[in-house]
Amino acid sequence: MIPKEILKKVRHIEIRTRNLVNDLFGGEYHSVFKGRGMTFSEVREYQPGDDIRLIDWNVTARYNAPFVKVFEEERELTVLIVYDASRSGHFGTRSQFKSEMAAEIGAVLGFSAIKNNDKVGLLIFTEDIERFIPPKKGSSHVLRVVRELIYHEPQARGTNIEAAMSYLLRVANRRSVVFLISDFMDSKFDQTLKVANQKHDMVGIQIYDPSEQDVPDVGLVKVHDAETEETFWLDSTSSRVRKEYRDMVKQKDIEFQNECRKMNFDLIPISTEADYVEPLMAYFRSREKRF
Repeated sequence: MIPKEILKKVRHIEIRTRNLVNDLFGGEYHSVFKGRGMTFSEVREYQPGDDIRLIDWNVTARYNAPFVKVFEEERELTVLIVYDASRSGHFGTRSQFKSEMAAEIGAVLGFSAIKNNDKVGLLIFTEDIERFIPPKKGSSHVLRVVRELIYHEPQARGTNIEAAMSYLLRVANRRSVVFLISDFMDSKFDQTLKVANQKHDMVGIQIYDPSEQDVPDVGLVKVHDAETEETFWLDSTSSRVRKEYRDMVKQKDIEFQNECRKMNFDLIPISTEADYVEPLMAYFRSREKRF
């Protein structure tokens, strides 16, 4: 049985995200993420300006007048939400934990897909594959996906994006739109991500907390790694230590972004200190211009 507070939270997120989908994301999602291709619909008489390459010569000969083929976009997509449930997501110094923001973004994307009659599936991973819900249509199905995003209790602590991408490549046979939601606190996954990005339409959503990038001066700090269980002390009173930390984080971030650009992997950084709506909308707008 699912506790009442969890069901209440699911309902709250459903109401909030449905409004966002209706007001903001529905049209943007539809225009940005295309279907599998064009399928034949009908023939009609030629009109000035029509592409002559679309003339149906058999029908034209039969009626002794030019007719053209009409195609329409095959709209249906398969959308997969790949959610990093590792312990590093259970962190936040602003209004939300990273995991809470990630779950809500996953809900928005799920409702956007269902609104456009697409299939939605969910893959939850840590250092292991913890849950896979195959893609289906329907409002009851997307509510199940949202419930799992909120309710799932991870069995492991670490992160293994390489294993998640390998599993994705095995279970997703047809080309899909894949939203990989993670803080990307992992290493040695670039090759598998590159292969997945070639097979699928991959979009990375990187959730981060500002304090992970810049340690404030708060004295001697006991730092605990939620994934490895390692603990160490950090002297945040030292400007040198704070600068070394900032430089290290910045350098890692630059290297990761460069790798993403090399493999044409779209990455949307989203901070827990701000609303996620604008970064997503900015990405939708920029992607629409590219395609």
